[in-house]
Amino acid sequence: MSNKTVAVIGLGYVGLPLAVEFGKKIKVIGFDINKKRISELENGVDRTLEVDADELKEASQLQYSAEISDLESAQIYIVTVPTPIDQYKKPDLTPLEKASETVGKVLKKGDIVIYESTVFPGCTEEVCVPILEKVSGLKYNTDFYCGYSPERINPGDKVHRLPSIKKVTSGSNDEIAEEVDQLYKTIITAGTHKASSIKVAEAAKVIENSQRDLNIAFVNELSLIFDKVGIDTHEVLEAAGTKWNFLPFKPGLVGGHCIGVDPYYLTYKAESLGYHPEVILSGRRINDNMGVHVANKVIKLMTRKDNPINNSHILVLGITFKENCPDIRNSRVIDVVEELKGFGANVEVYDPSADKEEVKHEYGLDLIEKPNKKYNAVVLAVSHDEFTNLNLSDITDEHTAIYDIKGFWDKNSVTARL
Repeated sequence: MSNKTVAVIGLGYVGLPLAVEFGKKIKVIGFDINKKRISELENGVDRTLEVDADELKEASQLQYSAEISDLESAQIYIVTVPTPIDQYKKPDLTPLEKASETVGKVLKKGDIVIYESTVFPGCTEEVCVPILEKVSGLKYNTDFYCGYSPERINPGDKVHRLPSIKKVTSGSNDEIAEEVDQLYKTIITAGTHKASSIKVAEAAKVIENSQRDLNIAFVNELSLIFDKVGIDTHEVLEAAGTKWNFLPFKPGLVGGHCIGVDPYYLTYKAESLGYHPEVILSGRRINDNMGVHVANKVIKLMTRKDNPINNSHILVLGITFKENCPDIRNSRVIDVVEELKGFGANVEVYDPSADKEEVKHEYGLDLIEKPNKKYNAVVLAVSHDEFTNLNLSDITDEHTAIYDIKGFWDKNSVTARL
């Protein structure tokens, strides 16, 4: 395998760790259309915080480029671009299609194209392969081949990292499936699982996150019920969790580039085949509406504490989609912020982990440098470690409604928890 050059297309949360691991062992071209990103990586800086400067140095055989011509020397192309949804919650395959066009321009006889982006079963061969054939003029499974090995990166997780997460692999024929499997075995210490087909591997990935989405939807629905009953959801879950086979899921806002997106890829495929998936979509509806529920709960708590609503000052802690991670993609905290603004409140957002410019561009929000006043309400939306040291007495008084979405703070120090 060492005589082949690998090109990784897309150097985000998924592509960079992959390029770095391969770059420690074989020749790798890390390609991204974002020239600023390439420049930062060449200077040893990873803004996603997934790979530190020392690891970037260890990848001695990795070179970065934003020039398509540099891809011509590769024989294996690994596509790791985002697969988001559009405003109608339908798959947006634009990044995947454009990446396929890029690879098609440099594709040669005998080359292998491996996709890691999360898609619906059949997408690789129904959407990507025709683009590769059209742009390259080559024939699938005769002149070039494909594989699919879904990413399992967990942003911000320093324990479960790429080499220690078992990798599902697949190929367009038996020989290619074995070559793809052996390629990943060179960097994955946890081992691999060779699926019987590309479609099986695609389906395996998309149901991983759909399952998590449904489990979270269940506890979110429980929190809605227990709120009406008048009991604390976290206390109920703690008690139920004393049984060995009770699943330890907690209520919360479900965002990010995976759990809040991937189920729509599966339901899109199902509906295209004439089947309406009720369970998956009902879980999505519950999770998508949690931001509105949280905001309305905060307003009710403020009213009970005799706080004004219109022109009130509310502090939201955290805008990233998960704790201790700078990733703001598809963060559902924005739903809480927008709903609170709809009541006439002045909402300030503080997040030391997020990039201010990125948040401004993505959500039109100006993050504050730090909380600097007494607020009518404080909403803990993301449980960053930095918030452990936050002195609540500096920003609250006896009238402040404190709502803890994550169950992060001690129950006695907050007004209510989700």
